[in-house]
Amino acid sequence: MRILITGSSGQIGTNLALRLLDEGHSVYGIDIRPNTWTDRIETLLQDLSVQYSSFEEGIGHAAYPPDIDAVVHLAAHAKVHELVQQPDRALENITMVFNALEYCRKHNLPIIFSSSREVYGDIHRYITDESHADFAFTESPYSASKISGEAFVYSYAQCYKLPYLIFRFSNVYGRFDNDIERMERVIPLFIRKISEGKPITVFGEEKMLDFTYVDDCIDGIVRGIKLLVDGAEVNETINLACGEGHSLITMAEHVGETLGLEPNITVEPSRVGEVTHYVADISKARTVLGYEPSTPLKNGIRKAVEWSQSFDANDSA
Repeated sequence: MRILITGSSGQIGTNLALRLLDEGHSVYGIDIRPNTWTDRIETLLQDLSVQYSSFEEGIGHAAYPPDIDAVVHLAAHAKVHELVQQPDRALENITMVFNALEYCRKHNLPIIFSSSREVYGDIHRYITDESHADFAFTESPYSASKISGEAFVYSYAQCYKLPYLIFRFSNVYGRFDNDIERMERVIPLFIRKISEGKPITVFGEEKMLDFTYVDDCIDGIVRGIKLLVDGAEVNETINLACGEGHSLITMAEHVGETLGLEPNITVEPSRVGEVTHYVADISKARTVLGYEPSTPLKNGIRKAVEWSQSFDANDSA
């Protein structure tokens, strides 16, 4: 397979590209920044948030081979609270989706779009199956950008018969996610602070989220890619998560236990725009993809801590 990945320098993009390369497939990446984790991924540096004419020049036939089999669109500004403060970046997310879809339309390619559990809003009703998202409960500009992205994908499927899969991710963590100076993520942030004996802040004492270890997420994406490349017109929106809910305090305690340290936890109210309760219904992922997550949170935290310590040791050597 020959797969084009937008956002190939990010956590999910890097893990996905390396998995595909290890399986013998060809991978072509597009990102606004170089990949700091590996030099194995052929990456075109391109700002996908500009008008499509520039995008076309960047990934036209002159830059990349014409016989791509599928596009995985991961590129996005992804930090919910930051996009509350900078909503123009949510608008850029929508432009990125449009650019990726136009490339797929012009080259007759299927697309996988990375959406988010944020589209469900703050689920006071605890509805998390894919057919019952109520967009009247949109909580943030980030979630609005993902809802808009999904709508664009559905419209291209309707108007241009574009095959697609939409995956709604949930708190993916693991390898290649500890560059928190660039984008702060809660699990690598807690790992770093607890290991340094620094206090941590939990925003939302009762907050319950579905944390997904990166290998499980990647397995689901690869299964979806193979379906689309094999010609299956799946055209489904699927939760890709662990299917288990855990509080941030429990997660922090797992980090402390793995490190052999007692975390110093301060609790503050949830921040504006953040979802406070989400546990995914992953029954459709099981049915359509044969997906079965194999890494519960405690095991995933152990792997994440081990990788982070190994990376920090190698980085300082």
